[in-house]
Order: sequence, then structure tokens, then C-alpha cells
Amino acid sequence: MAVQAVTALRLLPLALAILAGAASAQAQDKQPSTFGPVIGGALLCRDQIDNKYFYSWLSSHFGAPYKHEGGAFWFRTGEATLWGAPVTEVMVSDDTSELVFLAAVAEVPPDQLEQSVRGAAGVRYPPADSSQYPLRVSATGSKIAYYNSKSKIYCAKFKPLPPGR
Repeated sequence: MAVQAVTALRLLPLALAILAGAASAQAQDKQPSTFGPVIGGALLCRDQIDNKYFYSWLSSHFGAPYKHEGGAFWFRTGEATLWGAPVTEVMVSDDTSELVFLAAVAEVPPDQLEQSVRGAAGVRYPPADSSQYPLRVSATGSKIAYYNSKSKIYCAKFKPLPPGR
């Protein structure tokens, strides 16, 4: 019995480390309570886009980006939702482009995402043309585009001038 107790005590730190790692991974799969106001508000182009801020925010809530491609850092969001639509990825621009942007992939078609955004935030995205897959553009400049059978919603702005200019 004493040997079993000693063995259990020796394994306790390992067990605690495994549980802490599992809790951390589970926490990263959960949507932070500020996801809608912070990420959703930026995607609607309601404020400035600061890629360093969003990179830091996304890293702290979802871990390191899983890829760096196309002038952007890509983050997996687990089971996040915006305006009732599942959002699987968020991209934030790096410094290689003349634009600064934030984008998200929604697991619904653009017309369904537009209805969800309009119902939850009151923002309309009329089609920019009459093509089969039109770009949808809000009055604030936010855009919803076709992304295979999904949607990509994004806000892109020109970088501000450096201080002192």
C-alpha cells in the first residue's frame, strides 16, 4: 500500500501537467467573450484596423497562427461564431502589403452570412454587380466574398501615414 502511495505521488506532477495542457487546449477552442465585439466590429469596418493589435489579440486567444501565407497570418478559431454563423479561421495582414486587413472564413454561403449580419448588426451588403458570385459591399467598406461554398468577410484599409508626416 505504501509503495502505491509513493508511486502515485511521483506521478502527480505528470498528471497535473497533462490536465493543465488539456485545459489550455480546451480554452483555446472556446470562443472568448470579446470575440464578437473585437473581431466582429473590425470585420464590419467600424473602426481602425491595427494588424499588430489583432495579431497579438488572436495569438493570446487562439495560440500561434497555423500558417503565414498570402500576406497574412492565419489563425484557427475552433468553434467560434459571429452573428450566428460558424467562423473557422481569421486572417490578419502582415506588413508586406500596402493594405492592412482583417478577414474571417464563415462556414455559410455569402447570402446567408449577409442575412445573419443584417439581422444581428443591421449592416446591409448589397451585391456589387449581377454576376453569379457577386462581391457584397457594405456602406462602411466591409466586404463579403464567395470562398468556395463558404464566405470570406473582410475589412481592408490603406495603412495610415507614419507619425510626423
